[in-house]
Amino acid sequence: MTQVEIQEPELGGVPGPPQRRSLLDKLFELRARQTTIGREVRGGVTTFVAMAYIVLLNPLILGASADITGARLSAAQVTTATALAAAVMTVLMGLVGNAPLALAAGLGINGIVAFQMAPSMTWPQAFGLVVLEGVCIVLMAVSGVRERIMNAIPRPLKMAITVGIGLYIALVGLVSAGFVTRMPDSAQTTVPVRLGAGGHLHGWPIAVFCFGLLLMVVLVARKVPGAVLISIGVATVLAVVLHEGFGVGGWGLTTPALPDHVVAAPDFGLFGHIDLFGGFASAGALAATVFLFTLVLSGFFDAMGTITSVSDEAGLSKNGKVPRMGRILLVDGAGAIAGGVTGSSPNTVFLESAAGVGEGARTGLASVVTGLLFAGTLLFTPLAGVVPAQAAAPALVVIGGMMVAQCRHIPWHDPDYTIPVFLTAALIPFTYSITNGVGAGLIAFVLIKLGRGKWREAGWLLSLLALVFAVYFAIDGVEALFR
Repeated sequence: MTQVEIQEPELGGVPGPPQRRSLLDKLFELRARQTTIGREVRGGVTTFVAMAYIVLLNPLILGASADITGARLSAAQVTTATALAAAVMTVLMGLVGNAPLALAAGLGINGIVAFQMAPSMTWPQAFGLVVLEGVCIVLMAVSGVRERIMNAIPRPLKMAITVGIGLYIALVGLVSAGFVTRMPDSAQTTVPVRLGAGGHLHGWPIAVFCFGLLLMVVLVARKVPGAVLISIGVATVLAVVLHEGFGVGGWGLTTPALPDHVVAAPDFGLFGHIDLFGGFASAGALAATVFLFTLVLSGFFDAMGTITSVSDEAGLSKNGKVPRMGRILLVDGAGAIAGGVTGSSPNTVFLESAAGVGEGARTGLASVVTGLLFAGTLLFTPLAGVVPAQAAAPALVVIGGMMVAQCRHIPWHDPDYTIPVFLTAALIPFTYSITNGVGAGLIAFVLIKLGRGKWREAGWLLSLLALVFAVYFAIDGVEALFR
């Protein structure tokens, strides 16, 4: 029970007058968690620096794909949406969940929206499904279904999804930078992709990418705070110098030209442009349902793991349970809803929150600080338009590599998991589809269990999910039956 007043002893052992708690102490339980305002502010700033790159990367990922009509999202609008959603949801996490957890557009999940959903529907319809994802997560958090599904899917398959997404976003980064390119006609060649534009690396844009990647690798290895953001900034400055000073071109969609204004009014053009159920008509009911399931699956598993690990590091877990977990999960679900409404893709808890915890953050006050800093970036959206893909893409490669590190926890020696884990991790990047990887892995796992006479271990829930994915893979044949 939190004490409202604390007795402070005076000289001679006589109790002094009760010391009243400050408003911040009452809101965030600073004394109970043995922290100070200074530590929380420092932790909040550190978390912001560690994850501010998402304001630059999210427009790169969402802007790399067109929807079914050929429309592309405005970089300025996505930047505003990204900063707005991160600011609001991170402050909300601090006030409601009182946890040092920051939220922003989830890497990997935004890839589902950009490369899987958008080509099958319009952007408003895709963001409508994102809102429905958030509603599903909130309902599951309230009803307890979230925990049931989490317990049903084996941990090795969960880790395989993380590994596959890591490979996936790394490949997106390599392709965006031009380090890897698709062969014009892979059917006539021995490989579907190649190094650079002609089998070799050449040109200053590629040099900027390589420089940024190597710098980021060194800074991350040395555990420099804000390593990702620093590397993006240095590489961007180099790109601007090359473009403005020496006329270097060939940067792709974003040219590193100095903006006319550093400060500008935020562009809220994407806010509220959602079509909740239109995606079911555009992509088909079954495909849209599978997209929705994949969003939910990726979103709440990543969040659950992050919440648990960061809370443990902060020393907040008690008997294996995180205080206010119900509230934290509700805010996380609301983050997906906010991501759809703003047009930034699903927002979720970021692992970079651990950077702030390392600097002393223990309460939601740190999250409030981080959220306010994100709000400040709304005025500097023109700067995001300066960052070329070659400067931002190294972050995708490095973060993808960190996600692949989950491989060390996978029981490769167990025949029940070897092939399902491999299919999950491999098909996600090979087919540019998280949905395909998750589906193939679940189907293989259930079939292996059935084939070895362990049908009880598969369970009815996983068997049902495997059946849904089987229909998804055979959707063309299923549709043909009803023509």
